[in-house]
Amino acid sequence: MQQIMLVEDEAAIVTAIRERLEAEGFAVTTAASGEAALHLLDTVTPELFVIDLGLPGMDGFELLRQLRTRLIDASVIILTARGDEIDRVVGLELGADDYMVKPFSLRELVARVRVLFRRMAAVAALRAQVAEQPAAPAARTDLSLDPVRRSVALHDQHLVLRPREFALFELLFRHPGQVFTREALLRQVWGQGAFFDTRTVDVHIRRLRSRLATLDPDLAERLQTEWGVGYRFV
Repeated sequence: MQQIMLVEDEAAIVTAIRERLEAEGFAVTTAASGEAALHLLDTVTPELFVIDLGLPGMDGFELLRQLRTRLIDASVIILTARGDEIDRVVGLELGADDYMVKPFSLRELVARVRVLFRRMAAVAALRAQVAEQPAAPAARTDLSLDPVRRSVALHDQHLVLRPREFALFELLFRHPGQVFTREALLRQVWGQGAFFDTRTVDVHIRRLRSRLATLDPDLAERLQTEWGVGYRFV
């Protein structure tokens, strides 16, 4: 069964979400705080987290930061009463995959959960294909990509990217000079039917540039913005 961890401290919400997800065939583990969620990772391996921001003690942002610091690739849906744009942007920059504001529809939550699981299955299938047919990493002079490890290498320095960061960079890297609109990047990296707007692409591009700059500031500058259109890599 597909494993979900729900991190929420309101008992009524926990009961409603758990019962609905379990009725849909998912296995659900619950935690009432960020600390409890991290402790449970010693015994369970969730594929998807549903995290409230207003948790006691460690808030949802800090929990998300801890998960990504541990290089946990599970998908994350933030579920919160805080609907300000800045909160959505911070959540996306920290590595969330989706963002829902309370009050919410259980039916919509289930739909978003299914979309993320389909996307994870597609990524896993692609990785399996690549692993079965190993080839030399794609290379362009000083820069190379390894799609199995999701890493970028420059002058013998290596950087492991998060799954969506790597998918974005690989697409642009393999089509040098071609401008991709935000809508095209959203379709090809997040998938058809994604519940995101084009600002999601901007947030991930900013984060990707920041990561690439740790290898070489010039590399980050090669990821260029075509104002009013989209992005390209040169």
